[in-house]
Amino acid sequence: MTVRKYFPAAMVALLFACGQGSSSPQGRPPGAGGDGPTPAPSSSMPFTTTEIARFQEPWAMTFIPDSPYLLVTQKGGKLVLFRISDRSKIEVNGVPAVDYGGQGGLGDIVIGPNRNADGSLPVYLSWVEAGQGDTRGAVVARADLVIDETGDGAAALKQLTIIWRQTPKVTGEGHYSHRIAVSPDGRHIFISSGDRQKFDPAQDMTSNLGKIIRLNTDGSVPQDNPFADQRGTAAQIWSLGHRNGLGLAFDAKGNLWESEMGPAGGDEVNLIQRGANYGWPRVSNGSHYGGEDIPDHGTGAGFTAPLAWWNPSISPGGMAWYGGRMFPQWHDSLLVGALSGKALIRLKIEGADLVKADQWPMQRVREVEVGGDGAIWLLEDGMNARLLKLTPAS
Repeated sequence: MTVRKYFPAAMVALLFACGQGSSSPQGRPPGAGGDGPTPAPSSSMPFTTTEIARFQEPWAMTFIPDSPYLLVTQKGGKLVLFRISDRSKIEVNGVPAVDYGGQGGLGDIVIGPNRNADGSLPVYLSWVEAGQGDTRGAVVARADLVIDETGDGAAALKQLTIIWRQTPKVTGEGHYSHRIAVSPDGRHIFISSGDRQKFDPAQDMTSNLGKIIRLNTDGSVPQDNPFADQRGTAAQIWSLGHRNGLGLAFDAKGNLWESEMGPAGGDEVNLIQRGANYGWPRVSNGSHYGGEDIPDHGTGAGFTAPLAWWNPSISPGGMAWYGGRMFPQWHDSLLVGALSGKALIRLKIEGADLVKADQWPMQRVREVEVGGDGAIWLLEDGMNARLLKLTPAS
């Protein structure tokens, strides 16, 4: 693990402010749909919250299907295999060295489609690696997770192969994004690639910064990507004009949703469309940190507007689609963790619109997942952060 000094106090404050569907191709002007008032925090919770465990700077989690295990990444560079039944923790071997600092470190972890013939489990994981001249960038790799069920429960990553890199590597320690989602048909992976706080690369087709990336599961570029005929970096791109996407989730219809941090205000949830341009940094429903205005989405011809946005900011983190049994009243909703907003937020999908339905006060919520039984699991942000399980209130 490479460790560097953190930013000066003023920059740390800025990083924490950052958190540390289908609109028309032209976008929709503010005033339509999901920009309505945020619901007031509920005075009573419709769920019981149970603390399950604690982790050090957790960033992501995923359930291993048909098993008692949960995988949790810790930003400092550890991958933990957590056995839910007895709440034991096993550190997974074979995790690559990460460039830890600011918003960087070990990132997302998702399960790939189909077990391997030897019983190992394909996984995709992301982290930040160092480059030359004080530069760095996110990478995504495929690996096989091997769990020794007959012995002491040891676990390791084998055959780890990097299949994607942010290009170019740049200076700074923010806006990596590097969330991963596997398509419902198991044929493709999608990656959120942040703008790395460099603004203009989000509109530059020779860079994969500020984009949503679509790849085959082996890392090759699908022939039907919207810019595949341009070859090079552009061929990877599924959508562009993104700032810092920290949540990716598919719904039951196969639609891909993204939660994205805006500047000072303008946090978004987007329905990701093939080839669409979401406008950053040319348009935003927020403003620059120095107070300078940014044109709204409705004023930028050709830019797709978010279906929900917030001003002031909530700093959206992880996001999950809900279709479970425990909370049937929340079917077809998006559950968004808020970092600076310190909340769990529910957005109801209603046709081509999102409706801000509920907001429950929490601590800083980094990650949201739904268990196989329909329970909702949250990872708080920071050191000694809690893993929480939400079940219906009795």
